[in-house]
Amino acid sequence: MFFHSWTSLGQTILTGIIAYVALVALLRITGKRTLAKMNAFDLVVTVALGSTLSTILVSRDVPLADGVAALVLLATLQLLVAWTSVRWPAFENAVKSEPTLLLYRGRYRHADMRRQRVSDEEIRAAIRSAGLASPEAAGAVVLESDGSFSVIKRDALPGDGALPGLRE
Repeated sequence: MFFHSWTSLGQTILTGIIAYVALVALLRITGKRTLAKMNAFDLVVTVALGSTLSTILVSRDVPLADGVAALVLLATLQLLVAWTSVRWPAFENAVKSEPTLLLYRGRYRHADMRRQRVSDEEIRAAIRSAGLASPEAAGAVVLESDGSFSVIKRDALPGDGALPGLRE
């Protein structure tokens, strides 16, 4: 099925334009955080927004108004969770994971790596991406709340306590 009808094509284009404008306006209203990759919850909302937009575009079973309502609902819930997280640390801890120290002063922290399901090779890849040649050159590798790796050069580490909040 390559072509159904000009009416169907026109409806898809018009619906797409309206849904896209609605999503852009919604993102401008709710702010940058709506599409931030700050934690797993933010990622889920981003994927859900994309999936909802896709459904609005290609499904004839979902009216445009219902689709836009779903976009508004997702963005509003994300805004509410972010707002609540900023005001109540206990709530933030429930929806956001803590960063995890995976390598410290060139030494792998295998127990933490197993808990986070991270391999030696993934850490070495992060170290190479940071422009370092070996794990010994890295002062620390941290798995951040958003799933990305942060690499701190060994010579950039001051004395003990350089990574507050992380177990060394």
